[in-house]
Parts: sequence; C-alpha cells; structure tokens
Amino acid sequence: MEYNKVKCISIIFLTISLRVLNGQTVTDIDGNIYRTVTIGTQTWMEQNLKVTKYNDGTSIPLVADGNLWATPLTPGYCWYNNDESGFRELYGALYNWYVLDSAISGGRKVCPEGWHLPANSEWTILTEFLEKNGYGYGNSGNDVAKSMASSTGWTADLIPGNIGNSQEENNRSGFDAPPSGYRDFDGTFDSIGGYCGWWCSMQYDADNAWSQVLIYCSDNAGIYEYSKQVGFSVRCIKD
Repeated sequence: MEYNKVKCISIIFLTISLRVLNGQTVTDIDGNIYRTVTIGTQTWMEQNLKVTKYNDGTSIPLVADGNLWATPLTPGYCWYNNDESGFRELYGALYNWYVLDSAISGGRKVCPEGWHLPANSEWTILTEFLEKNGYGYGNSGNDVAKSMASSTGWTADLIPGNIGNSQEENNRSGFDAPPSGYRDFDGTFDSIGGYCGWWCSMQYDADNAWSQVLIYCSDNAGIYEYSKQVGFSVRCIKD
C-alpha cells in the first residue's frame, strides 16, 4: 500500500518534471498566437504554423492551383483542400520546402524571432527523450507516436499502440499533433485524418528534404525524405 502510494507520487512528479505546460505563448508576424509546450530541454510550439508572411513582412506566395504547385523551385503555401475556413485553425498551413530554403527565400524565415525550423537532430532529441522517459506505449520503448499525436481526429486503427487505436490515450507529452494531411508534389491533397509530416531544416539532396512523420496505423515517429514540392506542416522550436 505504502509502496504504491510512493510510486504514484513519483509518477506524478516525473510527469510534471518532463512535461511543462506553462501557458506561455508566442505570436507570429500575422498576429496568430500559439501555445507552447516544454518537453525535456526543448520548448516547441504546441500548434502547427499558419503564418502567411516571412518574419520580415514579405508575403509567402499562396498557391492554390495544382499545376502551379507542381512547378519546381516555386515557394508556396496553401490550406488543405484550399479550404482556409475549414482547416486553418486546427491544422495550420501546408508549406513546400522551397518556402523554407534560405537560398531561395533570401535568408527569410517563417518562424517568429527567437524560434527556428527544427533540424533532424532536434526532432531526434525530442523522440529519444520520450523513449527514455516512459512515453512509449505501455510506459516504455520507442513507440512514442501516440504520446505526440492529438487525442482526436485520427483514422481509427485496430492495433494497440498505434496512433489510431484508443485515441483518448494519445498526447501524453503535450505535443498535440493533429492529422493535418499533406499536399503531394503534383498538387493533389491527401491523408487528412491519417497523416502528419513536418519539415526539417535539412535537405536530403537537390530534390528532396527530410520530414518528421506520424501515421495513424503506426506506433513510430520517424524521419524520412520527401520531394521538396510536397506540402507539409511546420512546427517551430525555441532558440
């Protein structure tokens, strides 16, 4: 009895120390206000970016037309299905990697001052922290995708430990990742409810860049390379 009480208190203390939901916010140049979450040594935006300007005030091109979206080296953002009112608030905008390429943007940045686009290594720090501190499914292991995913909106899945299964158990880390889908390199939209990808700051090669990905039918949070023309979400991390 006494052991269980001490164990319970220890778990509560550990959760508080690992995940600090401190109510702080950050505002982008459009005036959008984002909640933040501190996980380990890192502070992240708790919501996907929805800014329409670089942080120097220059507009990011809105590209609704699918044919224009498929044009190489053309920076652009959009809303899923070109439906701003339906998808902007919960899912944020989708950006191709050319928006984030400093060589193309002239060094302009989309994240607010004091924040930046995370490198692959910073995503790895996040997932490894969760792995080592009991945020895997069943409180252990590297299956930390559920702890990052939002607790509603994902396509249902039958396999325990996957994001789409028992979604009320998701989001123990407070990262609150929604299934925002993506825009493919040919301009078509896909996988709302089943998929979320965020761009990393590093390119894979001339045509592809790295993205951190969550999928409804998986328990893994992995980094993969995708065409720079794909439209993914953006999460900013504090400097």
